[in-house]
Amino acid sequence: MFLCCNCHRLLFHHSDELLKVMRTIDDRIVHELNTTVPTASFAGKIDASKTCKQLYESLMEAHASREKVIKNCIAQTSAVVKALQERREKDSNDLTLLKQIRKEQTKLKWMQSELNVEEVVNDRSWKVFNERCRVHFKPPKKE
Repeated sequence: MFLCCNCHRLLFHHSDELLKVMRTIDDRIVHELNTTVPTASFAGKIDASKTCKQLYESLMEAHASREKVIKNCIAQTSAVVKALQERREKDSNDLTLLKQIRKEQTKLKWMQSELNVEEVVNDRSWKVFNERCRVHFKPPKKE
């Protein structure tokens, strides 16, 4: 249900705003690191390893959540496009159907481009995270 509702919101209600909200952690990572991970002179006052671990977990969760929502929307829209194309094969003179197909294909292309945006956003966040947290926290190895 969560994915369905998010996909509907992503497509029809302020799509840029929803992704913007979902990307808040990535947009604020530099500020977050500057205010929570100490420089060498303040290292004894804050548990940087705990802070970095929490930020790591938050980033992992945010990235996975956004990717899941976007991929679910791609799957749903792909299914709609396929169904419309099958209907179009049976009735090639229906111009309304052709317009619907084009509209859905445009949505699909937009969502696919959002996956590319995700990759850039995530890479940027991990680069900043690693620059500040590599001394304090070692993420578990990916399987």
